[in-house]
Amino acid sequence: MERKVRKKKSRIRRFVKFLMMVVIAVFAYRSFITQGSNQISEIEYEDRFPSIPLSKEPDFTAFISSDQLYSSNGILIRFTDDAVLMEKNSEEKIYPASLTKMMTVLVAIENLPDLDEKIKITWSMFEGLYEANASMAGFQAGEEVRAIDLLYGVMLPSGAESCIALADYIAGSEENFVRLMNQKAKELGMTDTHFENTTGLHSENHYTTVKDLAVLLRNALKNAAFRDIFTTFCYSVPPTNKHPDGITFYSTMFERLGIQSIVDGEILGGKTGYTDEAGLCLASLAKVGEEEYILITTGAKGNHFSEQYHIADALTVYNSIGKK
Repeated sequence: MERKVRKKKSRIRRFVKFLMMVVIAVFAYRSFITQGSNQISEIEYEDRFPSIPLSKEPDFTAFISSDQLYSSNGILIRFTDDAVLMEKNSEEKIYPASLTKMMTVLVAIENLPDLDEKIKITWSMFEGLYEANASMAGFQAGEEVRAIDLLYGVMLPSGAESCIALADYIAGSEENFVRLMNQKAKELGMTDTHFENTTGLHSENHYTTVKDLAVLLRNALKNAAFRDIFTTFCYSVPPTNKHPDGITFYSTMFERLGIQSIVDGEILGGKTGYTDEAGLCLASLAKVGEEEYILITTGAKGNHFSEQYHIADALTVYNSIGKK
């Protein structure tokens, strides 16, 4: 009897040990499968949805502070994608002075079928310009010059008589040509702009914003003829009936810039402007590294004879990009 009891207990112990081994084996198997599944899931997730690196786009506001500008209004954009990188009162109403002439040149190019067409300068084209102390390219009444020469006369020395000559030839009068300018502004989305003349001479109803001017310049630079003119330092008009030796124009911006350069780039072109009401103004294009940038500034104190604060602002902004 005692032997039977011992045998029964022995069988129970063996059965319990067997159950424990089974439980341990099942637990180990499930752990292995779960771990393997997690590894496979992680690998599949990484293959299907690779991680996207954070943008390396620099924060330009860290390098450029609008408080450093002498100009009361300014905007910096990247040419390729129109990204605004710095702005200061960019939507505030301002007077554009001779920055107006960028629109004059663009509209003239788009409405001239032949840039080599000869245009005759008349006395009427000078009416009121000398009295307003407008800048001149140097053409004379009775002179016959090509349209392309007038375009350079507008952009480089900021010649008011060149503006009027183009306007009269293309539209019959400056008034009619200004309608084309306002129409173009509307097409480009320059919603806070209105032109009264082709020259930028002051008028209360002749206004814009630096934001609108950036829109204008970015679109104008897509026109090859405009870009060529805008980025030219020096241009020689061939001999005419009034200038047998021709005339040589120099860009007012490059003259004021002198030999100054910017870090890791160059200023490619620009247009200056000034009236008492507008202050010193500048629209410029620069290449820094592999990118092109447009900077519009207006409202800097000073005049033609003072320190050129609009040029100083351009150097500050473009150098800030080059030093990033």
